[in-house]
Amino acid sequence: MRRWIAPIAALSVVLTATVATSALPAEPARADDVGQLHVDLAERTGPFLGTGSGTLYGLSDDGVPSDNALEPLRLHSIAQKPPAGAQHPNGDALVVAEPFVRTGGEYIQIYVQDMYAEWEYENPGGVVPCNDVCFADYMEKLAWVVDQAANSPHADRFVYVLFNEPDNIWYDLGTGNAANYRTRMDAFLRHWKQAVEYVRAHHPGARVAGMNDATFRQRNYGDFLSFARDNDVLPDLTTWHQLPSNSLDPNSGNYFRRTYAAYRALERERGIDPIPIDINEYGGNRDLTVPGQLIKWTAMFEEAKVAAGGKAYWTAAGGLAGDVVQTNQPGGGWWFYKMYADLHGGDTVAVTRPDPTTVDALDAIAVVDDERRQARIVTGGTADPVDVVVSGVDDELFGDTVHVEVRATTWSGQNSAAPPPEVLHRADVTPSDGTVTVPIRGLGGIGDGGPNVDRMAAYEIVLSPGGSGSRESVERPWRATYEAENAAITAGTVYTQGTLQNWNAAATSGNRDVGSLNRPESAVAFTVDVPAAGDYRLGIMYGNQTGQPSQQVLTVNGGSPRFVEYEATMNWTWRTRADVVVSLQAGRNEIRLAASHPSLGRAIGEATLDRIDLEQLSGDAAPVSRTYEAELAQTSGSAGYAYDQPEQSGAGHLVLRRGAEALFTVYAEDDGYYDVEFRHSSPGVPGAAAASIGLDRRPVDGGVLRAAPGAAFWDTDTHRLFLSAGVNRVTVTPAGPTPVRLDAVTATRAEDAVTVVEAEDAELAGSAVVRTHRAASGGSFVGGVGNGPANSVTVTVDAAQAGEHLLVVHYANDERDTGHPYNADIISRPIDVSVNGGEPSRHWFKNTWSWGNWWARGVPVTLAAGRNEITLFNDPARGATASECPQPCRPALDSPWAPDLDRFEIAPIRVG
Repeated sequence: MRRWIAPIAALSVVLTATVATSALPAEPARADDVGQLHVDLAERTGPFLGTGSGTLYGLSDDGVPSDNALEPLRLHSIAQKPPAGAQHPNGDALVVAEPFVRTGGEYIQIYVQDMYAEWEYENPGGVVPCNDVCFADYMEKLAWVVDQAANSPHADRFVYVLFNEPDNIWYDLGTGNAANYRTRMDAFLRHWKQAVEYVRAHHPGARVAGMNDATFRQRNYGDFLSFARDNDVLPDLTTWHQLPSNSLDPNSGNYFRRTYAAYRALERERGIDPIPIDINEYGGNRDLTVPGQLIKWTAMFEEAKVAAGGKAYWTAAGGLAGDVVQTNQPGGGWWFYKMYADLHGGDTVAVTRPDPTTVDALDAIAVVDDERRQARIVTGGTADPVDVVVSGVDDELFGDTVHVEVRATTWSGQNSAAPPPEVLHRADVTPSDGTVTVPIRGLGGIGDGGPNVDRMAAYEIVLSPGGSGSRESVERPWRATYEAENAAITAGTVYTQGTLQNWNAAATSGNRDVGSLNRPESAVAFTVDVPAAGDYRLGIMYGNQTGQPSQQVLTVNGGSPRFVEYEATMNWTWRTRADVVVSLQAGRNEIRLAASHPSLGRAIGEATLDRIDLEQLSGDAAPVSRTYEAELAQTSGSAGYAYDQPEQSGAGHLVLRRGAEALFTVYAEDDGYYDVEFRHSSPGVPGAAAASIGLDRRPVDGGVLRAAPGAAFWDTDTHRLFLSAGVNRVTVTPAGPTPVRLDAVTATRAEDAVTVVEAEDAELAGSAVVRTHRAASGGSFVGGVGNGPANSVTVTVDAAQAGEHLLVVHYANDERDTGHPYNADIISRPIDVSVNGGEPSRHWFKNTWSWGNWWARGVPVTLAAGRNEITLFNDPARGATASECPQPCRPALDSPWAPDLDRFEIAPIRVG
């Protein structure tokens, strides 16, 4: 099992105000250098827009990423390649439109020039600016794309990005030579007009975006707006890219704020009404997946009320820029955007930052929501202590007592799942003159000098009416973090990663790692201090680009050695975790990771080490349990919020009326059964169905909450559900006209029978064959499945009950196309699943970075009671095809082969 450990052990949150219901730790003395973030709830700045979470090439296939990973983020816009675009093997805008729209997305930007295979796009004319030969070739491709998009069932969702970075590509508009600039800009404007007029003539109602420069320049956009106004070809969306290379001046923290103001001034000077803005590429590689970095970008965009439809693309498609691990598991960046999505429904309020100009500095977004009677603040981006001073706390909205809860999520690497944000503190307080101060401080002593406040983390502060209900104390285990570059290094090299100057490098803890650990004597020895003897979870954050699982030798205090197994990562700087349990003595210990050991010999392969995390284990064998408060859930329809029940948990509860829905994002460490308990109050006929529950937008057979009037206000109904590893959508909707009060949902790991079948034990047909790999379950797997329905694997299962089951497929897939210097060109492989000879359904399985990485994806199947045959194959004839497209083009690469198959788990969605 792989578990993420939040390295925020030293964080202490102390609420300053009059304590109403709970004891708080003593407030540390305030130092003069503690920054203050001021949030004024009384100064509203407009409705929360929440359109800054899009990605460039973030989706690749239907189900990659999963719908579970998309819907809770409330995505607004994304940017994808056109149909048959040669730039990527997958990710056609028309293919991903269906999952994007059904999970709530608004519009998809089509990068038309991605019809070309190579960056920076082939230029058939061979000269700059793009000449008649070049543009004629482009127009042929544009016409084909428009024909495909205009006939899509989602035709109204597409926005054409006609040219990508014309200041660099084909037109070179960044020149300082006035004569060259005029010639090149005139060519671009002429081509822009022709392209816009063609789109609007052949796709009525379609929108266009431009000019889409890589760097905002007032000269370029001024000339563009004047021409477009005079020729009736203004864009429907104004776009440009906001990348770190634009941010290396002393006032870089304000770079976007300056460019935004300059652009709006250009519109006013020309008498043009404000055009919606979409920053469709933003952020450096160092920013992606890091909550403390991402807050800085989203805060700027929200302040300006502009959309941001694309975190920049640097390496691999289909994972929401690294925020989704595998297909359904959230990383720390995903949880940040979930915090961001949960701001929806309120008004933004004034935020005053202690340092508005430095690049890597504290930032925040804050909202107040009258309907929910809540205020939410998402902040982060600093390693320094900070006081969050919240003023304008209206007693008519919150009452005399305010409940304050603080959570945090931090960087988990680019390919390692993270649990939900951790509760750091909760308490009821009485505001002083309408002000509550939430100091975020460190206690020190976390290993070898790590930060007191986690620079890579984002913190969520929620204010609600207080004074009622129960308040569970927050208990957190001892934790510590140790950077590899600060350890004792033998035959290894320290590398610098992810700094502002090296912004195209992936994020790394502490901006350094230790690599080149490829000699027999290579080793990294960590000296750690722990508070007590006992077992600790050791989390090793590493990178492994060997192409196969690798190893290192672990010893503790010179004791018995053992191999630690590392699955492959996409490259040396993409991080994932290996978690093992170690026994430590009180006080000082040495943890050594080495390339070899005299008694074990040489480890297989190598790995780059970033850091280790330690977490003290309690020895309590109780299963993992997580509670999700209803008043913090996402809702739709007629949902009310109440805070008046003395026995409610958390701050309050929901009142769901007919047509309302509560959506809970429930996290599962692993695929398996969980007892999901619903705490509710449902008046009505005893035993009657008061509400129904759903899982992943499918009804659960027998999943109802029943009215049970009695002496207690709150009742509980528990359902044993099979959850997928990662995020799951659990919904509650009233079954009739009687309102349902919903307090909380708690999910606890449970044990129940699951059918497990090794692929090599299934019935093989055609070219399907058993092969071996040391990392596969039982050392064997089945390859050669696909390239026609005759080459298949059939699993026979006896179902104890009829109905919906989940088939968990453990697989490996490392098929890739040609690859570009910046593009991994990964390909998803499909599996057609047929039950008892019925019509097959097609499911996509993302690239696993290696043929030796065995990932899992669950797909729903409906079984009859008794014997069932589930057949898996890949019939290329079922794949999506594109009509003949102008060359060079590349219809979506639906690989004829299925992934390699390791084992299967089959379980009913609900038991009991």
